[in-house]
Amino acid sequence: MKSYRKELWFHTNQRREFINITPEVEKCLEESGITEGLCLVNAMHITASVFINDDESGLHQDFEVWLEKLAPEKPYSQYRHNGFEDNADAHLKRTLMGREVVVAVTKGKLDLGPWEQIFYGEFDGKRRKRVLVKIIGE
Repeated sequence: MKSYRKELWFHTNQRREFINITPEVEKCLEESGITEGLCLVNAMHITASVFINDDESGLHQDFEVWLEKLAPEKPYSQYRHNGFEDNADAHLKRTLMGREVVVAVTKGKLDLGPWEQIFYGEFDGKRRKRVLVKIIGE
């Protein structure tokens, strides 16, 4: 069995952003030479997420509104975590959106549904963060 590992780095300009990372993950799969197996993609930070969904701007705005209702950024004082940092909401948003995805690899391609794309979700941005891509198989 082969194994491949690569870190993808991102620096967002906003506190919250959704980035379609499917092309970067597909490039990793090509580099790996693996044609049958599994591809794990996970956020390596506790205020970021990796998830699969549709690449549609209205849906991304819906995510933003929904997450803000469930874990509003402000007032900062509503969270016990917020002392030296003001990112308690980002930790909660990450929990809601998930840490990672696992995608089957079939015939050298990510085995995604018709509209499925892989996204990096940033909830406490404006700094450099990474995503791990780990692919195993033959």
